[in-house]
Amino acid sequence: MSQNNQSILDVAAIRAQAKKHVDDGAVSSGYQGDREKIIQMLNEALATEWVCVLRYMRHYFTATGIHNESIKAEFLEHAQQEQEHASRIAERIVQLNGEPDLDPATLVTRSHAEYDTSADIKDMIRANLIAERIAVESYRQMIAIIGDTDPTTRQMLTEIMAVEEEHADEMSDLLGL
Repeated sequence: MSQNNQSILDVAAIRAQAKKHVDDGAVSSGYQGDREKIIQMLNEALATEWVCVLRYMRHYFTATGIHNESIKAEFLEHAQQEQEHASRIAERIVQLNGEPDLDPATLVTRSHAEYDTSADIKDMIRANLIAERIAVESYRQMIAIIGDTDPTTRQMLTEIMAVEEEHADEMSDLLGL
């Protein structure tokens, strides 16, 4: 068998496009997504994640009672995971040559989920379950809208959605206590 050293891809064209559009950063000439629309959706998701971080942290700090220590720990863990999601989303926005919108003055209005000031532990859990369900559906719809036009963003959102589904499942289990 002889080894063919010729690439199936048009490497010369790929190299030329990469050099010509170097200012586009990670966005290659073959990118098919509607960048502005995707960045807008990602900024809404970013706002949602930060509102979720704040809600979980508030619940972590205000949940009282000796029997609620494990629930408080769950709230803290979820807050940290939501912050990781926010970081991933912000990084992707930058990769797409956008700017992450972290303006605290408009965070709540851009968020799909709501902030919650419940004092009762069951109400806190319920609010978090509702927010997780909202996040899951929002991500599902974003993934559908993006389709095959931006596989990197789609994969990131799919991974985040899986964690949100786990959070919803955990909150649902806690409500059964």
